[in-house]
Amino acid sequence: MNNIKKIGLTALAASLVSTSAFAGEMTVSGSASMAAEGHSSVAMNAGTTFSMGNQLTFSGSGELDNGLTVSLSFVLDQGDDATTVAPASGTKKFKDAPFDSHSVSISSDAMGTLVFHGEGGSSAASALDTTAAGDIWDSFDGVSGGGTAGVAVSDTAPGDNSIFYTLPSLVDGLTVNASYKPQGSNAESAVGFAGTYSGVEGLSVSYGTTELNSGTASTSGDQDVLKASYAYGPITLAYSNSHYDVGASNASTNQETTSMAVSYTVSDAISVTYGTEEIDKGSEAVDAEYDKISASYTAGGMTISATMADGENVAHGTNANEDIEYWSLGLSFAF
Repeated sequence: MNNIKKIGLTALAASLVSTSAFAGEMTVSGSASMAAEGHSSVAMNAGTTFSMGNQLTFSGSGELDNGLTVSLSFVLDQGDDATTVAPASGTKKFKDAPFDSHSVSISSDAMGTLVFHGEGGSSAASALDTTAAGDIWDSFDGVSGGGTAGVAVSDTAPGDNSIFYTLPSLVDGLTVNASYKPQGSNAESAVGFAGTYSGVEGLSVSYGTTELNSGTASTSGDQDVLKASYAYGPITLAYSNSHYDVGASNASTNQETTSMAVSYTVSDAISVTYGTEEIDKGSEAVDAEYDKISASYTAGGMTISATMADGENVAHGTNANEDIEYWSLGLSFAF
């Protein structure tokens, strides 16, 4: 009897430690860039700024016996987390850590795609909120040298440890997403939903809405985003509107960002875009206004770009140092 028990336990132990080998693959993609940019205004005296970008994305995936595909993505981006808090006293610091967004996804044709973001997650709304003109405001919110820094646009991105789900195909041309931010300290969980329809040739229309639950009434609310674009031949027209609504009506943190753009594809390699943005802040009488013209040339994995932009009342004021001009030249590589 004891021998039979030993045989049975040995077989059970072997079954617990045995694993199946699944075919998978690991890929690495990267990008690098060099740029020069500058700001100027009546009140500014700042020199040209030179910068570079570098990023490597490691991706691995494999299909399991049950038909599920599991994927891992990990990004290295030097300086992305430069403000990472140091560990306990006496241990190695992680200042200027190179680690960036990382996620695990599980997908199948029947269940759709579920992504768990360890870092860098988007909500259903924030995944859509890049403006039609490409976030012109982002070139003005870090101004220094005597100018006034422009207002930054707020969103509902949940950040670390969040879930993003894409439903399986329900209707041709329709994509439906959902996001979930788990409950935090004194704050309820937050959910969001979005849909994109591209069933008409050249047309794409998206709408998304997401809750923002911070645990405090004055900083809780929601974000709604509407985007649309239509391409006809070499011309593409785009429109976007993002409404970030928190706290009481017309609170100082409420924002509405409206943007429009028109792009002309000169050839497979050359394109030109003109865009505008307007940021309406609930408690301010003056809107921040931007316009930009940009051009790019792409050959193989190389892109040369040039941009000129103007910002008026960038911090919702009328002082001279809030009217700022911006230019940039960039060279980027994808590999």
